Amino acid sequence: MKTSVIGLFKKPLLVLTLLTTSCFSYADAKQEILDARQETQIWTTYALSPYLRANDLKVSVHNGKATISGNVDEEVSKDLAKEIALGVNGIKEVDNQIKVQADANPKRSTNYGETVDDITITSAVKSKLFWSKYSYLATKVETKNGSVSLSGTVDSKEARDLAGRLASNTRGVTNVKNQIAIEDKSGDKSSAGAKVKNVATETGKVVEDAWITAKVKSNFLYSSNVSGSAIDVSTNAGVVTLKGGVSSGTERALAIELAENVRGVKSVDAKGLTF
Repeated sequence: MKTSVIGLFKKPLLVLTLLTTSCFSYADAKQEILDARQETQIWTTYALSPYLRANDLKVSVHNGKATISGNVDEEVSKDLAKEIALGVNGIKEVDNQIKVQADANPKRSTNYGETVDDITITSAVKSKLFWSKYSYLATKVETKNGSVSLSGTVDSKEARDLAGRLASNTRGVTNVKNQIAIEDKSGDKSSAGAKVKNVATETGKVVEDAWITAKVKSNFLYSSNVSGSAIDVSTNAGVVTLKGGVSSGTERALAIELAENVRGVKSVDAKGLTF
């Protein structure tokens, strides 16, 4: 049987063609995934930014080049949008098509960023209440556009007032509606409120020093009036020691109150907390 020279090369050439096409297809798909990931990262950052979230900004990315468009009311917002896009890993160029219109009307409906803020605030307030020395298991926390609503029951005025202060001093909170009711202690001890209190007591029987330290630091971190990063916290046998600098006597007093009201804290040594 005779085989032509051309015939000898037909199959290898076909295989090479298929491999080349497959490689290009894989590379294209990989690039599309990267483009989509970068688009999402830029858009999410816009949505979370308090300066850009109200604007209807659009983002598209192709091979490391981001194209952004929409309307803002200030030049500084346009520049910020560009810098955010350039800060995303892999973005080499930004085509900034955003228009500056002084009379631009930002959207007023609740957006993604505001929803995240509200969820974060609710979680922070709940965390403060849960680890408080008072029982707040029958207390409900809701947040809408930074406004916190507290409802449910507690067994004392002190607990009710503290809940309001803890919520008010949470980062991002604009105002607090404290609708918590004080439960009548003279009622039947088998009431729901009494049961909640008993559960809370059992839960808080054993609180380790490490947990206390973590919760005190967490309370400082979530507070809008205490600089948590400037305060060193340590706990030994339930005694919390605070050291560091604060800006005023008011901040010092709030730091002490936040620490004192964490479940398991026996006392607070704040001699090292100066201003």
